[in-house]
Amino acid sequence: METQERIFRTLDFLYEKELQEEILANSKVNSFKKGDVIVREGEYVKILPIVLSGAIRVFQTNEDREILLYYVESGQTCMMSLSACFFNNESPSQAIAITDTSILAIPSPFITLWQKKYHSWNKFVIRTFRLRYDELLNTFESVAFDHIDKRIMEYLIFRKNKSSTNIIQISHQELANELGTTRVVVSRILKQFEMNGSLILHRRGIELK
Repeated sequence: METQERIFRTLDFLYEKELQEEILANSKVNSFKKGDVIVREGEYVKILPIVLSGAIRVFQTNEDREILLYYVESGQTCMMSLSACFFNNESPSQAIAITDTSILAIPSPFITLWQKKYHSWNKFVIRTFRLRYDELLNTFESVAFDHIDKRIMEYLIFRKNKSSTNIIQISHQELANELGTTRVVVSRILKQFEMNGSLILHRRGIELK
């Protein structure tokens, strides 16, 4: 009963009683540790993960580089997984837990079935595509038009605001992965920021001033 209450407290937008009963009968809650892979790039997606707690990082790889697509937080799901389930395609991206995370795992056959049967599920699917489309468009505009030094500073400010601390626990390689560039470029720009007095580089993090 406690698990059921937690699920629908998080997913209160899925309000139809019959839909809730189907979710409980056909889905299950899975737990992941920080760093666990939830969806692998290139594999067929058998379940749609909806985050109940924690967060997921969704990204693509190209040779030895990564590009961040978006984060999936509580009450949200992954558009790439949703699309792969719809069309029975291989996943074009990878999803990993960035904190200890629990998800509601919904088998892929129910996704299109529920979209036809339940208004709230249909709205959830459409809202997911719209939200992620806007995020991907912003990412594309940033990569195409913004200088990398601006993107690095904006990302650090974003992380600071999310964590409510001036010290961001992130390595130069991790920052490069988030922004789709190289560690050498990131280290050079961070050093310039430090010389300008914008931040302080620590062994295990970056402090914004």
